[in-house]
Amino acid sequence: MIELFCLSRLDGVEIKLTNYGARLISLVVPGKYGVEKDIVWGFKSPEDYKNAHEQYFGATIGRYANRISNGKFNLDGINHQLEQNNSTNHLHGGKNGFHNRLWEIKEKTNDYIIFSYFSKDGEAAYPGNVSIEVKYELTKENGLKISYQATTDKPTPLNLTHHSYFNLTGNEKNSIDNHILKINADYYTPVNENLIPLGHYERVAGSPFDFRSQRFIGDQINSEHNQILRGNGYDHNFVLKRQNSKELILAAEVFEPISGRMMQVITNQPGLQFYTANWLNGKDIGKNDEAYQARSAFCLETQHFPDSPNQTFFPSCIIKPEEIYDYSCEYRFVHL
Repeated sequence: MIELFCLSRLDGVEIKLTNYGARLISLVVPGKYGVEKDIVWGFKSPEDYKNAHEQYFGATIGRYANRISNGKFNLDGINHQLEQNNSTNHLHGGKNGFHNRLWEIKEKTNDYIIFSYFSKDGEAAYPGNVSIEVKYELTKENGLKISYQATTDKPTPLNLTHHSYFNLTGNEKNSIDNHILKINADYYTPVNENLIPLGHYERVAGSPFDFRSQRFIGDQINSEHNQILRGNGYDHNFVLKRQNSKELILAAEVFEPISGRMMQVITNQPGLQFYTANWLNGKDIGKNDEAYQARSAFCLETQHFPDSPNQTFFPSCIIKPEEIYDYSCEYRFVHL
């Protein structure tokens, strides 16, 4: 049964969630003068999510977030062929990935909820039985923390992320071009024409990908840089700068001057996919009866790098039976 849940704090942060896709459907955050707005895009009903052209709004993504080239990988000498649902690529776990599954409710309090899901060996052609928990928690630091834990009985690729579309103005008609972004990364992973990483890191310095200092998202989003042209804007993984592999760091921050809202992204994941909703085209009508257009929202998805099962240079995305998958992402809010 599809259920709806609401969590809120006295400081004004309120979230609504559903177990369909372990999904965030509303995030209300105060701005200047205490004005509260819902800053994530979504729909009015579960049927709208199921029938949408873009099905990932607010969802938990898996088994593998982002793209796997040709839907193929080799693990321990065995070839695996996944569904090709994004041109020749496998994207976000396939058409019936975790975003399209009904999750169990393991635990709920006033401050958090834990969703659980058991992904059977062979589901979507992935090896291994995988037990997953996703915890949504309102924090004392005025944030929404999303924690992932998982175990498996066979080695398998696993890459979980959260896929909300954000606009800090809370207005679907506003472009994100005037949002000011900073990303804690000296490198990004350039892609080929199918948006699959080329297998190396490239310095952001001197390119449209240099967000090491605050800069408007729209500054170079229409540049003739070949990577911008390939993504039709930003749809790239950034290599987060950290001292060790599990260190929690400030990965990014976004500020919107008119509303006065700032969002910080804190994670222990190795990568951050920055996506500017380039492929929204007005076909999906949102919860406020407005059409969702390209660049009306952005995604900051903390995750392992795209195509990691096929890229030996990238941090490993393989989880083994003796290991616990343990990652988190917090979206923390400040209003000025």
